[in-house]
Amino acid sequence: MQHDILLNIYTTEMRRTIIAYLIFTTIAVLGIFYGKQIEPAYQGLRIWKLENIALIFIGLPFALLLPTAGLPNFTPAPLFSKKQILIPMMIGITFRILDVIAIEWMLPHPPHTKLPPYTQPFPYSLFLYFSGAFEIEVFYRLIPLTILLLFFHRFKKGKFFEAAFYTGAILTSLREPLEQWPQGPVWYVVYALTTGVSMNFIQALFFRREGFISALSVRLGHYLIWHIANGVMIQYMLLKS
Repeated sequence: MQHDILLNIYTTEMRRTIIAYLIFTTIAVLGIFYGKQIEPAYQGLRIWKLENIALIFIGLPFALLLPTAGLPNFTPAPLFSKKQILIPMMIGITFRILDVIAIEWMLPHPPHTKLPPYTQPFPYSLFLYFSGAFEIEVFYRLIPLTILLLFFHRFKKGKFFEAAFYTGAILTSLREPLEQWPQGPVWYVVYALTTGVSMNFIQALFFRREGFISALSVRLGHYLIWHIANGVMIQYMLLKS
């Protein structure tokens, strides 16, 4: 009887995970079709290919294995709670407000005459950057940390689980800043590396304690300000003036 109840709960969580994963992937697919429709009107529009969708599905088995790795379910319960969604998003927003101040106001650069490469026309930017945030979290956090913790959750009854997690958290936090090494004055390079590593590490903590969607929410808050709101300001205010 107890086994049947546990199996039913696990199956329910699996269904929720698959549905959520499909919804996130569908947003990316819609973005591809929307981008194709508006592509003639915008030079240099960045559009995903269907191959990107196939790659995203690599993460689905790992999303299903999260509880087995000693991690929270892919879909938090309750969904859209302040602790799991709002607070992480506000943290991401705070990081990017600082970036807007540092990059747009403090770093010297010529006036914008077109949308810069870190923005896309609105509202297409909503689709592209949600998909981009999802993709990064799948490959930078979901897959590597789940693989690592699947082993250490069982190895010697989880004796080294916490040490393995923090090691993985540090390594995955270094990846994005090192891959996107900043250019500019020394103060800016130090600032960008420090905030980049810090935000990624905070995302790893949310991933461990609250689940994947919480880690994703940090990045979505980050992208909402830098890629989307900043792009709207440039597109509709600076380029129209």
